[in-house]
Amino acid sequence: MTSPQDRPLIVVSGATGNIGRSLVGRLLADGAAVRALTRDPARAGLPAAAETVRADLTGTGDLAPLLAGADALFLNLAAGGDAAAVAVLDAAVRAGVRRVVLNSSMAVTGTPADDTHFIARLHAGLERAVRDSGLEWTVVRGGNYATNALAWAPSIRAAGVVREAHPGAQSVPVHEADLADVAAVALLDRTGTHLGRAYVVTGPERMTLAQQVAAIGRATGREIRVEQISEEEAAEAMVGRYLTKEAARELVRMFGATVDAPPFPVSDAVEQVTGRPARTFARWAEDHAADFT
Repeated sequence: MTSPQDRPLIVVSGATGNIGRSLVGRLLADGAAVRALTRDPARAGLPAAAETVRADLTGTGDLAPLLAGADALFLNLAAGGDAAAVAVLDAAVRAGVRRVVLNSSMAVTGTPADDTHFIARLHAGLERAVRDSGLEWTVVRGGNYATNALAWAPSIRAAGVVREAHPGAQSVPVHEADLADVAAVALLDRTGTHLGRAYVVTGPERMTLAQQVAAIGRATGREIRVEQISEEEAAEAMVGRYLTKEAARELVRMFGATVDAPPFPVSDAVEQVTGRPARTFARWAEDHAADFT
Protein backbone atom coordinates (compact mmCIF):
# COMPACT_ATOMS: atom_id res chain seq x y z
CA MET A 1 0.00 0.00 0.00
CA THR A 2 1.82 3.14 -1.21
CA SER A 3 1.27 6.79 -2.02
CA PRO A 4 3.36 9.18 -4.17
CA GLN A 5 5.80 9.84 -1.34
CA ASP A 6 5.43 6.34 0.11
CA ARG A 7 3.16 7.89 2.74
CA PRO A 8 -0.26 6.23 2.80
CA LEU A 9 -3.37 8.37 3.24
CA ILE A 10 -5.76 6.88 5.77
CA VAL A 11 -9.34 8.13 6.17
CA VAL A 12 -10.63 7.80 9.75
CA SER A 13 -14.38 7.88 10.31
CA GLY A 14 -15.52 8.71 13.82
CA ALA A 15 -12.23 10.56 14.27
CA THR A 16 -13.28 12.38 17.44
CA GLY A 17 -14.54 9.24 19.17
CA ASN A 18 -12.46 7.44 21.76
CA ILE A 19 -10.96 4.94 19.33
CA GLY A 20 -10.78 7.36 16.41
CA ARG A 21 -8.91 10.03 18.37
CA SER A 22 -6.33 7.48 19.55
CA LEU A 23 -6.04 6.09 16.03
CA VAL A 24 -5.40 9.49 14.44
CA GLY A 25 -2.51 10.08 16.82
CA ARG A 26 -1.07 6.61 16.31
CA LEU A 27 -1.23 6.82 12.48
CA LEU A 28 0.45 10.23 12.46
CA ALA A 29 3.17 8.91 14.77
CA ASP A 30 3.70 6.03 12.33
CA GLY A 31 4.21 8.47 9.44
CA ALA A 32 0.86 8.14 7.67
CA ALA A 33 -1.18 11.01 6.30
CA VAL A 34 -4.58 11.17 7.98
CA ARG A 35 -7.90 12.57 6.79
CA ALA A 36 -10.10 12.77 9.87
CA LEU A 37 -13.86 12.90 9.31
CA THR A 38 -15.94 14.82 11.85
CA ARG A 39 -19.19 16.77 12.01
CA ASP A 40 -17.50 19.84 13.49
CA PRO A 41 -13.83 20.40 12.58
CA ALA A 42 -13.68 23.60 14.64
CA ARG A 43 -14.36 21.67 17.83
CA ALA A 44 -12.54 18.45 16.92
CA GLY A 45 -9.31 19.25 18.77
CA LEU A 46 -7.31 16.87 16.59
CA PRO A 47 -3.60 17.25 15.83
CA ALA A 48 -2.77 19.97 13.30
CA ALA A 49 -0.94 17.41 11.18
CA ALA A 50 -4.23 15.68 10.40
CA GLU A 51 -6.46 16.88 7.56
CA THR A 52 -9.66 17.42 9.51
CA VAL A 53 -12.69 17.41 7.19
CA ARG A 54 -16.34 18.23 7.84
CA ALA A 55 -18.49 15.18 7.13
CA ASP A 56 -22.12 14.40 7.88
CA LEU A 57 -22.20 10.71 7.11
CA THR A 58 -25.96 10.54 7.71
CA GLY A 59 -26.74 13.12 5.01
CA THR A 60 -27.64 12.64 1.35
CA GLY A 61 -24.54 14.17 -0.22
CA ASP A 62 -21.92 12.31 -2.25
CA LEU A 63 -19.38 10.82 0.15
CA ALA A 64 -16.87 9.75 -2.49
CA PRO A 65 -14.90 13.06 -2.38
CA LEU A 66 -14.16 12.36 1.28
CA LEU A 67 -12.32 9.21 0.20
CA ALA A 68 -10.55 10.63 -2.85
CA GLY A 69 -6.90 9.64 -3.02
CA ALA A 70 -7.08 7.49 0.09
CA ASP A 71 -5.27 4.18 0.45
CA ALA A 72 -7.31 2.85 3.35
CA LEU A 73 -10.38 3.53 5.48
CA PHE A 74 -11.07 2.97 9.15
CA LEU A 75 -14.82 2.32 9.31
CA ASN A 76 -16.71 2.71 12.57
CA LEU A 77 -20.42 2.04 12.86
CA ALA A 78 -20.59 4.50 15.76
CA ALA A 79 -19.78 7.36 13.38
CA GLY A 80 -23.34 7.48 12.08
CA GLY A 81 -25.07 4.12 12.29
CA ASP A 82 -25.27 1.12 10.00
CA ALA A 83 -26.81 2.85 6.97
CA ALA A 84 -24.16 5.58 7.08
CA ALA A 85 -21.38 3.00 7.43
CA VAL A 86 -22.59 1.13 4.34
CA ALA A 87 -22.76 4.43 2.42
CA VAL A 88 -19.17 5.25 3.41
CA LEU A 89 -18.07 1.76 2.37
CA ASP A 90 -19.77 2.15 -1.02
CA ALA A 91 -18.11 5.54 -1.45
CA ALA A 92 -14.74 3.98 -0.67
CA VAL A 93 -15.25 1.42 -3.42
CA ARG A 94 -16.19 4.15 -5.91
CA ALA A 95 -13.20 6.25 -4.89
CA GLY A 96 -10.75 3.42 -5.47
CA VAL A 97 -9.76 2.91 -1.84
CA ARG A 98 -7.80 -0.31 -1.51
CA ARG A 99 -8.32 -1.39 2.08
CA VAL A 100 -10.87 -1.12 4.90
CA VAL A 101 -10.44 -1.91 8.57
CA LEU A 102 -13.78 -2.29 10.33
CA ASN A 103 -14.35 -1.63 14.00
CA SER A 104 -16.79 -4.38 14.96
CA SER A 105 -17.80 -6.31 18.08
CA MET A 106 -16.73 -9.60 19.62
CA ALA A 107 -20.44 -10.39 19.90
CA VAL A 108 -20.28 -11.36 16.21
CA THR A 109 -19.67 -15.09 15.88
CA GLY A 110 -20.45 -15.84 12.25
CA THR A 111 -23.23 -18.19 13.36
CA PRO A 112 -27.05 -17.93 13.23
CA ALA A 113 -26.87 -16.54 16.78
CA ASP A 114 -25.77 -13.23 15.22
CA ASP A 115 -29.34 -12.69 14.04
CA THR A 116 -30.75 -12.74 17.57
CA HIS A 117 -28.00 -11.20 19.70
CA PHE A 118 -28.61 -7.46 20.13
CA ILE A 119 -25.05 -6.22 19.68
CA ALA A 120 -24.17 -8.81 17.02
CA ARG A 121 -27.15 -7.73 14.90
CA LEU A 122 -25.72 -4.22 14.73
CA HIS A 123 -22.37 -5.38 13.38
CA ALA A 124 -22.79 -8.68 11.51
CA GLY A 125 -24.49 -7.11 8.50
CA LEU A 126 -21.73 -4.53 8.17
CA GLU A 127 -19.08 -7.24 8.40
CA ARG A 128 -20.80 -9.03 5.50
CA ALA A 129 -20.85 -5.81 3.49
CA VAL A 130 -17.13 -5.32 4.10
CA ARG A 131 -16.30 -8.87 3.05
CA ASP A 132 -18.44 -8.50 -0.09
CA SER A 133 -17.03 -5.10 -1.04
CA GLY A 134 -14.06 -6.41 -3.01
CA LEU A 135 -11.67 -4.36 -0.86
CA GLU A 136 -8.86 -5.78 1.22
CA TRP A 137 -10.24 -6.04 4.73
CA THR A 138 -9.51 -6.65 8.39
CA VAL A 139 -12.11 -6.73 11.16
CA VAL A 140 -11.33 -5.63 14.71
CA ARG A 141 -13.93 -7.19 17.02
CA GLY A 142 -13.58 -5.22 20.22
CA GLY A 143 -14.64 -6.56 23.57
CA ASN A 144 -16.21 -4.48 26.31
CA TYR A 145 -14.80 -0.99 25.94
CA ALA A 146 -13.13 0.33 29.07
CA THR A 147 -14.56 3.71 28.05
CA ASN A 148 -18.04 2.42 28.92
CA ALA A 149 -16.99 3.20 32.48
CA LEU A 150 -17.12 6.91 31.61
CA ALA A 151 -20.91 6.62 32.00
CA TRP A 152 -20.21 6.47 35.74
CA ALA A 153 -18.28 9.74 35.77
CA PRO A 154 -21.18 12.12 36.56
CA SER A 155 -22.37 10.12 39.58
CA ILE A 156 -18.80 9.57 40.81
CA ARG A 157 -18.02 13.26 40.58
CA ALA A 158 -21.31 14.29 42.20
CA ALA A 159 -21.73 11.67 44.92
CA GLY A 160 -18.90 9.14 44.84
CA VAL A 161 -21.33 6.39 43.83
CA VAL A 162 -21.90 3.99 40.94
CA ARG A 163 -25.39 2.55 40.46
CA GLU A 164 -25.63 -0.76 38.60
CA ALA A 165 -28.10 -3.62 38.44
CA HIS A 166 -25.35 -6.26 38.34
CA PRO A 167 -22.14 -5.18 40.14
CA GLY A 168 -20.85 -8.74 39.72
CA ALA A 169 -21.23 -8.70 35.92
CA GLN A 170 -17.99 -9.77 34.29
CA SER A 171 -16.18 -8.59 31.17
CA VAL A 172 -12.65 -8.18 29.82
CA PRO A 173 -12.44 -4.40 29.35
CA VAL A 174 -10.17 -3.18 26.56
CA HIS A 175 -8.36 0.15 26.40
CA GLU A 176 -9.35 2.25 23.37
CA ALA A 177 -5.65 2.80 22.61
CA ASP A 178 -5.21 -0.96 22.15
CA LEU A 179 -8.10 -1.08 19.69
CA ALA A 180 -6.53 1.85 17.85
CA ASP A 181 -3.10 0.20 17.82
CA VAL A 182 -4.47 -3.03 16.34
CA ALA A 183 -6.39 -1.06 13.71
CA ALA A 184 -3.31 0.99 12.85
CA VAL A 185 -1.18 -2.11 12.29
CA ALA A 186 -3.85 -3.53 9.97
CA LEU A 187 -4.29 -0.25 8.09
CA LEU A 188 -0.54 0.12 7.49
CA ASP A 189 0.22 -3.58 6.90
CA ARG A 190 2.52 -3.96 3.88
CA THR A 191 2.92 -7.74 4.08
CA GLY A 192 -0.69 -8.88 3.89
CA THR A 193 -0.36 -10.58 7.28
CA HIS A 194 -3.62 -9.14 8.57
CA LEU A 195 -5.77 -9.28 5.44
CA GLY A 196 -8.96 -11.32 5.71
CA ARG A 197 -8.58 -11.64 9.48
CA ALA A 198 -11.15 -10.96 12.18
CA TYR A 199 -9.37 -10.25 15.47
CA VAL A 200 -11.19 -10.53 18.78
CA VAL A 201 -9.55 -7.82 20.89
CA THR A 202 -9.94 -7.74 24.67
CA GLY A 203 -8.02 -6.45 27.64
CA PRO A 204 -5.69 -8.76 29.58
CA GLU A 205 -7.96 -9.68 32.50
CA ARG A 206 -11.57 -10.49 33.36
CA MET A 207 -13.09 -8.08 35.89
CA THR A 208 -16.43 -7.44 37.55
CA LEU A 209 -18.01 -4.01 37.39
CA ALA A 210 -17.31 -3.65 41.12
CA GLN A 211 -13.60 -4.37 40.50
CA GLN A 212 -13.52 -1.72 37.78
CA VAL A 213 -15.05 0.80 40.18
CA ALA A 214 -12.40 -0.08 42.76
CA ALA A 215 -9.66 0.50 40.16
CA ILE A 216 -11.10 3.94 39.39
CA GLY A 217 -11.13 4.67 43.12
CA ARG A 218 -7.45 3.79 43.40
CA ALA A 219 -6.55 5.88 40.35
CA THR A 220 -8.42 8.92 41.63
CA GLY A 221 -7.77 8.52 45.33
CA ARG A 222 -11.50 8.63 45.97
CA GLU A 223 -13.81 6.45 48.02
CA ILE A 224 -16.42 5.16 45.56
CA ARG A 225 -19.28 2.94 46.64
CA VAL A 226 -21.40 0.67 44.45
CA GLU A 227 -25.17 0.77 44.86
CA GLN A 228 -27.24 -2.03 43.36
CA ILE A 229 -30.41 -0.93 41.55
CA SER A 230 -33.15 -2.78 39.67
CA GLU A 231 -32.75 -3.89 36.07
CA GLU A 232 -35.53 -1.48 35.07
CA GLU A 233 -33.75 1.46 36.69
CA ALA A 234 -30.51 0.49 34.99
CA ALA A 235 -32.20 0.21 31.59
CA GLU A 236 -33.87 3.60 32.02
CA ALA A 237 -30.49 5.20 32.70
CA MET A 238 -29.05 3.73 29.48
CA VAL A 239 -31.73 4.96 27.08
CA GLY A 240 -30.36 7.53 24.68
CA ARG A 241 -30.00 8.63 21.09
CA TYR A 242 -29.01 5.21 19.75
CA LEU A 243 -30.55 2.94 22.38
CA THR A 244 -34.26 2.24 22.83
CA LYS A 245 -35.76 1.16 26.14
CA GLU A 246 -36.21 -2.42 24.95
CA ALA A 247 -32.62 -2.58 23.65
CA ALA A 248 -31.41 -1.22 26.99
CA ARG A 249 -33.37 -3.92 28.83
CA GLU A 250 -31.76 -6.56 26.63
CA LEU A 251 -28.30 -5.21 27.40
CA VAL A 252 -28.96 -5.19 31.14
CA ARG A 253 -30.15 -8.80 30.98
CA MET A 254 -27.02 -9.72 29.02
CA PHE A 255 -24.84 -8.15 31.71
CA GLY A 256 -26.72 -10.10 34.35
CA ALA A 257 -26.03 -13.37 32.55
CA THR A 258 -22.28 -12.83 32.94
CA VAL A 259 -22.36 -12.81 36.74
CA ASP A 260 -22.10 -16.60 36.96
CA ALA A 261 -21.08 -17.48 33.42
CA PRO A 262 -18.72 -14.99 31.73
CA PRO A 263 -19.40 -15.32 27.99
CA PHE A 264 -16.05 -14.44 26.45
CA PRO A 265 -12.45 -15.56 26.94
CA VAL A 266 -9.43 -13.31 27.37
CA SER A 267 -7.78 -12.72 23.98
CA ASP A 268 -4.08 -12.25 23.22
CA ALA A 269 -4.79 -10.41 19.95
CA VAL A 270 -3.20 -7.15 21.10
CA GLU A 271 0.13 -8.85 21.75
CA GLN A 272 -0.23 -11.03 18.64
CA VAL A 273 -0.75 -8.02 16.36
CA THR A 274 1.29 -5.28 18.03
CA GLY A 275 4.01 -7.29 19.77
CA ARG A 276 3.24 -5.96 23.27
CA PRO A 277 0.72 -6.92 25.98
CA ALA A 278 -2.67 -5.29 26.23
CA ARG A 279 -3.05 -2.37 28.62
CA THR A 280 -4.74 -3.18 31.94
CA PHE A 281 -7.92 -1.54 33.22
CA ALA A 282 -5.83 -0.05 36.02
CA ARG A 283 -3.76 1.70 33.33
CA TRP A 284 -6.98 2.91 31.68
CA ALA A 285 -8.25 4.28 35.00
CA GLU A 286 -4.98 6.17 35.48
CA ASP A 287 -5.15 7.55 31.96
CA HIS A 288 -8.73 8.76 32.56
CA ALA A 289 -8.52 9.76 36.23
CA ALA A 290 -9.27 13.40 35.38
CA ASP A 291 -12.62 12.38 33.87
CA PHE A 292 -13.82 11.24 37.29
CA THR A 293 -12.66 14.19 39.38
